[in-house]
Amino acid sequence: MNHSTVPGVGLGALLVSSVVASPPAVAETGVKPASISWQQCPEYSDDELRSRGLKEKEFAKLRQLLGRTQCGTLSVPQDYSDPGGTQITIALTRLKATDQKRRIGSLAFNPGGPGGSGYLMPIELVTKGVSLDERYDLIGFDPRGVGRSTKTACALSPDRTQPGSVTKERARRLYDDTAARNQACARSNPAFLKQLSAANVARDIDRIRAALGERKISFYGISWGTWLGAVLRSLHGDKVHRMWLDSVAPPERGRDHATGLRAKAADRGFQRLAAWIAERDGTYGLGASRKQVVSTLTAMRKSYDAEPLTFTDPGIALDGGKVAQAAGRSSASWPDVAQAFKELVDAEGPTAPPAVRKVFGGGPSDGGSDRTANLAYICNEDSGSRAFEPAWKAYQQILERYPVTGRSSTYVPPCAGWPLPVDESPVKRGGGSLMLSGHRYETLAPYEGTLAMHKAIGGGLVSIDDDVHGSATRIPGCIAKIVSYFETGRRTSTCPGSPLPS
Repeated sequence: MNHSTVPGVGLGALLVSSVVASPPAVAETGVKPASISWQQCPEYSDDELRSRGLKEKEFAKLRQLLGRTQCGTLSVPQDYSDPGGTQITIALTRLKATDQKRRIGSLAFNPGGPGGSGYLMPIELVTKGVSLDERYDLIGFDPRGVGRSTKTACALSPDRTQPGSVTKERARRLYDDTAARNQACARSNPAFLKQLSAANVARDIDRIRAALGERKISFYGISWGTWLGAVLRSLHGDKVHRMWLDSVAPPERGRDHATGLRAKAADRGFQRLAAWIAERDGTYGLGASRKQVVSTLTAMRKSYDAEPLTFTDPGIALDGGKVAQAAGRSSASWPDVAQAFKELVDAEGPTAPPAVRKVFGGGPSDGGSDRTANLAYICNEDSGSRAFEPAWKAYQQILERYPVTGRSSTYVPPCAGWPLPVDESPVKRGGGSLMLSGHRYETLAPYEGTLAMHKAIGGGLVSIDDDVHGSATRIPGCIAKIVSYFETGRRTSTCPGSPLPS
């Protein structure tokens, strides 16, 4: 196991004296938690900042905020059923409120994943205009298993898939490969990996709260971070002040349920894309009605599965799966996706046309999540079936119902072979003030999941008319309402979303 610590850095970094937080409150176990050890903050190169989606014009502001930031570590139990046993390290940051006289408290963040790093999340949000740092100390942290916190790594080789139509024999081979990989990963460090769960991260947050000397803590989470927030509120509701969850996960943790929701949402998004393309038939020539566009792209998906096309420049193997993935993209990508589909009508290779290169040329992305942590968090909480036959049958049904986007649905349970026990953390009502925001047309966190979570845990509900995952902190009008909520507790029922491309 690698106990990751915040590294020492050069002259440009913030120098913070080695002091501890104010006397901590007692956490859930009744054991006084360790104090936070404040250290130097790391420096970040331009390339590192660029890789996090920041623009060069934002670099200076981020570094200025980093100069106001404290970086630290906190020891917590690896296993909360044995609080005096092995301890692990949680890495965190604190961007102090600029108006300390009117300071409300501390506000922690999680970007999702699972396995995403939240270490710089407060600084990045403030850099992009989410000005929550006036009356709150903003707390970023890497969940256990991620980034600068204690972590471990499995040798996770990429899935060995070949372009072309998916046969049952090919799917079965991939299933066997996945099961073997997952079993080997879990065996590499079971004592640590089985403790990667939302419930334990929620307990870690409560330890952070206590070490900061706060009676209550506020929280903002996106995607998987919304599940974490719901669990935190369920376990420590009396310690939660205000909470906003965006792109909300459903309360059911079975992968079977999530797959069905996402398949439905992906087709819903594709139908909107097809209508948008049809309105621009003079530009793209893929059909003058939604039905015609759907027909054109259904034929294209089947054609590229039957005969995949390889572009040697820049090295793209195009099959129906890639067509399906493009068809399920959010509206911000629609102009590029539509142009790529137009180019594919007559594409031959070996050089990929410009839009094809742009849409299909990127390699697979994990969204910035730690791969081992992502696998462990998902599989430790996945109560769905891990058998091959039910997954294959469900995939066939989805593909028949949604012949374009259904092709990108999973046909192998990602947790096949994972041997560690499932953590049962049901969510419930109670706790502090709560807001949920769901996006009516998005795929990653389907709107139906937001409604189900709202029914399960209550709170205020905001329905955003867009399909962009986690867009609430990207739209000025919505940002203003989030800031107002955390500063005043005043709820809202509306929030602007990302507009469709012209």
